[in-house]
Amino acid sequence: MKNPVVVVGIGEMGSVFARGFLRLGYPVYPVLRGIKLAEMAKQDVQPELVIVAVAEKDFHPVMETLPDQWRNHLVLLQNELLPRDWQAHDIDNPTVISVWFEKKKGMDSKVIIPSPVYGTHAQQVADALDAIDIATRVLNNNDELLFELVLKNVYILTTNIAGLEVGGNVGELWSQHQAVAREVAGEIISLQEKLSGQSLDAEALINGMVDAFNGDLEHGCMGRSAPARLERALKLADEHGLELSKLKQIAQKI
Repeated sequence: MKNPVVVVGIGEMGSVFARGFLRLGYPVYPVLRGIKLAEMAKQDVQPELVIVAVAEKDFHPVMETLPDQWRNHLVLLQNELLPRDWQAHDIDNPTVISVWFEKKKGMDSKVIIPSPVYGTHAQQVADALDAIDIATRVLNNNDELLFELVLKNVYILTTNIAGLEVGGNVGELWSQHQAVAREVAGEIISLQEKLSGQSLDAEALINGMVDAFNGDLEHGCMGRSAPARLERALKLADEHGLELSKLKQIAQKI
């Protein structure tokens, strides 16, 4: 019998990973809202992996309650994730996947581009997703991981925030409002540099964002979380003394 895979947060995204590992023959233990991780750990659960599949807003509260014996088995997959987020909890080398597939209620998973994954358990994650026909790429080092995390952040934040101004889908954003997209993306990249403490290749990130656009040109720009993402970005910019004039301009219009 294989050791179980614990999935913290069994919503749409968590259910995808659960299905993949079930397909590989792993028992899956779901952690539902209200279940205390410490109590579950006391039941002598010795997980192969602990997949944290909660929403961004719940990430830090969950990490604060993570049992010590689970810390070396982590798989993280949140949007707006950077190394500083897990390092804040004294975690050095989790397995991290930048998710580039959609999963909505009542619909099967839709792959935009292959999802890059890095860390000790990267191949296990890749195998589980491959078992349910979701493409991945296993990365080689932390530098590649940082680039991929920033790229996803640039894509999510640019499309959501620019969408507050122009609406539409990502194909229309790039074909009809490229100047707006580039301006927003430039400010997001500046913010990512502040948050990561690294100098980033802005043009490579823009090109990567466009490649993702081409993976699903009909993908809508503005999700329900767009206003919250804009508010969070401006708050982080203020905390780091960064002036994001285009983002402030958009915020004043909504």
